[in-house]
Amino acid sequence: MEVRLRQALQRAEEVGQALADPDVAREPARLQALGREHTRLVPVVRLAERLARLENDLAQARELEHEADPELASLARADLDRLPAEIQAVAGALHELLLPRDPHDDRDAIVEIRAGTGGDEAALFAADLYRMYQRFSERHALRWEPISLSDGTLGGLKEAIVAVRGDEAYGLLRRESGVHRVQRVPATETQGRIHTSAATVAVLPEAEEVDVKIEPNDLKIDVFRSSGPGGQSVNTTDSAVRITHLPSGLVVSQQDQKSQLQNKLKAMEVLRARLLDRRLAEQEATRSRDRRAMVGTGDRSAKIRTYNYPQSRVTDHRINLSVHNLTDVINGHIDELVDALRMASREEAEAGA
Repeated sequence: MEVRLRQALQRAEEVGQALADPDVAREPARLQALGREHTRLVPVVRLAERLARLENDLAQARELEHEADPELASLARADLDRLPAEIQAVAGALHELLLPRDPHDDRDAIVEIRAGTGGDEAALFAADLYRMYQRFSERHALRWEPISLSDGTLGGLKEAIVAVRGDEAYGLLRRESGVHRVQRVPATETQGRIHTSAATVAVLPEAEEVDVKIEPNDLKIDVFRSSGPGGQSVNTTDSAVRITHLPSGLVVSQQDQKSQLQNKLKAMEVLRARLLDRRLAEQEATRSRDRRAMVGTGDRSAKIRTYNYPQSRVTDHRINLSVHNLTDVINGHIDELVDALRMASREEAEAGA
């Protein structure tokens, strides 16, 4: 930990100096990245300073323990009883902050939720997941900004794409990527049989223009008339946009905004995030050929979690953790699962470092 702490403190000093540089202020992308890094390093600096003060106090208490002055000796012994536990707690918190972390964790996130197998019940479950993540985001003071919504029948969702903005949005949500399975009796089931349905979740780090360079010649942009319910100007003009990234074959459509320009900007935002996510997935695949990396990557082809309504149980299969408070989980209280996955991922990264 000592080596990592020295590196973090040195980096904090470098970031502070860079933020004070007038030239950096003229580079918005770099300024934003440094600001995120500064926010992450400030708690490390504060805990390191507190740890140093506590250790200094402990050393002084040891020197004064056998003082002739009984009052000083008594105070020293009280400090000797108190300080070791405080030092251990601060050191533990500092160690957690210094565990290896993904540099993208501080970014905003793009969350994509899609109904999978199960017809109407899958769409209803996708809507449940949408509300679950929305409530979780609101509890963590994250902004929930829908980009595109495609409604299903019976109040369900076929597909939803949302931008989640705020401190560590991607870090909090990234391990939710994968196949989520639900076991329950559907509202349409007349004989009380339990059905199994699924929905997929993809959480992407929001990409900046400096992360993914997209050449105009690599894009095929089509415009068309929006379909479905809409307000004034929707369904009456060719405002919907479909962007095809020719080198990768990725296609993004956007029609929820009022103007063609707004739809294009939103579609480009999603396209950049998907391209960055693809690049990161390729890098992770290269790194993880010889080790298990399910928790860290959130493999989207894998069943990661089961929501069992009859037993009020939620099981995360990656870390074999079950909680028996399904109602709370569906209402956005997924912190126990998020924290356990986060710690498992960090410990795995530390072991593989």
